[in-house]
Amino acid sequence: MPATTTQASPLRTWWSQRPPTAGAAVMATGILSVAQHQTGYETLSGVFLALACAAWLALAGDFAARLLWDRPRWRKEAATPAALTAVAATTVLGARFTALGWEVLAEALLALAALLWPGLLLTVVRHWRHHMPGAVFLGCVATQGLVVLGATLAATQRTAWLAHTALALFWLGLVLYTVALFRFDLRQIARGAGDHWIAGGALAISALAGSKLLDADGPDLYLWNNDDAGVLRTVTVAVLVLDLIWYAVLLVAEFVWPRPRYDERRWATVFPMGMTAAATLSVATAVDVPWLDTPGEALMWVSLAAWLAVAAAALESYRGAASRSGPGSDVTSTTRR
Repeated sequence: MPATTTQASPLRTWWSQRPPTAGAAVMATGILSVAQHQTGYETLSGVFLALACAAWLALAGDFAARLLWDRPRWRKEAATPAALTAVAATTVLGARFTALGWEVLAEALLALAALLWPGLLLTVVRHWRHHMPGAVFLGCVATQGLVVLGATLAATQRTAWLAHTALALFWLGLVLYTVALFRFDLRQIARGAGDHWIAGGALAISALAGSKLLDADGPDLYLWNNDDAGVLRTVTVAVLVLDLIWYAVLLVAEFVWPRPRYDERRWATVFPMGMTAAATLSVATAVDVPWLDTPGEALMWVSLAAWLAVAAAALESYRGAASRSGPGSDVTSTTRR
């Protein structure tokens, strides 16, 4: 049979080239919605939640399609740390839904994330090696995402076992961070394409998780004695301080070693920035340090500016792909008789 010529859809061509790290875009958008809710910008938060939901549905459909019809590619991508963005993005959306009172939907997302987490985590950890990029910290991020959503639901539903399970995962997440730190290539601070920021973002979500565990305790749901609560409070504050130090180091590195070219992994820069804002605001409430609200809100606006810059660059990237896939660039496929 003679060769047949078909014109590829620009959107389909661009989407087919999407790497697994695209899940960071959902994480970045979702956590910005959370931070905007924390600072009282509900309309803006609703817009970002809608965007995050739309992106999550698209990625979930793509995940299922590859699992069913492109198993080799699915297995290959599932072995990369970036696969864990599926878990983290799901938990971030679940936490935002809980704040809206949509607890049934949040429970469903927690169940889905918990179902995906062990298999993906074990697969990813088996492929860990030395001198890895910042995505190596996604094992911690995914685990602490479960803690954030689990502790948030425990507080609203007065469910002690869920909070205790979340506490166990909280310590596991910190262990995963420590192990990942020894496999992280510190040269990524100067050379990374964006995902090196997860080195700080993993600490940010750990601080957020600790604050949610502290918030879950109370007269209606007694979880921790004074010693336990004191340790949890100290660790949470210490992790937030370390996150802010990472934030400062990584921000300075952006000026010392500028990387102006757009890369999909830049969404993994926006997510830690937004997560640091959300963590700062949440810790301020959990440990009763109200002056942290001001830097927390400032960090939210900085992360919003970063989101807009990356979104504009992503749109320009799509336009470039569309122009390359236009009328003058048909895709030729040959089928044997």
